[in-house]
Amino acid sequence: MRKRGGTEVFRITGARQGLADDVRGRQRRYVISMTVRTLSVIAAAVLWDVQRHVAVVALALGVLLPYIAVVIANAGRESAPSLPSTFVPPPVRPALGAAEAPADRETEPPSGRN
Repeated sequence: MRKRGGTEVFRITGARQGLADDVRGRQRRYVISMTVRTLSVIAAAVLWDVQRHVAVVALALGVLLPYIAVVIANAGRESAPSLPSTFVPPPVRPALGAAEAPADRETEPPSGRN
């Protein structure tokens, strides 16, 4: 990859997820957690007389899940730490070495004025 006009080049794999995709994913997680909450409250009501200890656990899940779902949904956009660096360093160009004198050519000492 080249630098053009002094601008930096970035990898596309390091780009964050689009805003619409991020919001859609958070909404999906929230709806799933609220569905689980609704099912746990219904299970608590149905199991109250049958197995009270399971009903209490389901009721506790139904009470705590809204708080957890809201915190997760409002967590915002964070970058994943496992992504590679987004900056592509410029390619290293080897420096030109000093020119060597050909072996078959003899170098003459500088001549002075006579």
